[in-house]
Amino acid sequence: MTEIHPDVQSALDAARELRHRIADLREKINSIRARRPSPSGAVLPEVDAMGRLTDLYFAPGTTTRFGNTELVAEIMAAIDESTTDAGRQYKAIMDVEPWPEQAASNPAVTAVGELA
Repeated sequence: MTEIHPDVQSALDAARELRHRIADLREKINSIRARRPSPSGAVLPEVDAMGRLTDLYFAPGTTTRFGNTELVAEIMAAIDESTTDAGRQYKAIMDVEPWPEQAASNPAVTAVGELA
């Protein structure tokens, strides 16, 4: 049986670690939810990390309290704020150096990190 060269084993180990870190990153990103209320507080959307509307809540009486134009403005303002907040959360996750302790000592990790 042939043995794996230490450099190859090191690369395989680094790839395995990278897969785990990517899976963790995906999990964090998938858990992002932003809920920012409209100016009146009557509308509360839920937006995910990609800016997709995942839910929309209205306080009781909201649809009768506002006219069409005002209701649309409330909804759009709340969605815009929520999308901005989700973007901030996403950026905060992505700005964290995922492997600072390895980047300095392993050129392969540094190269992979530069591609991301």
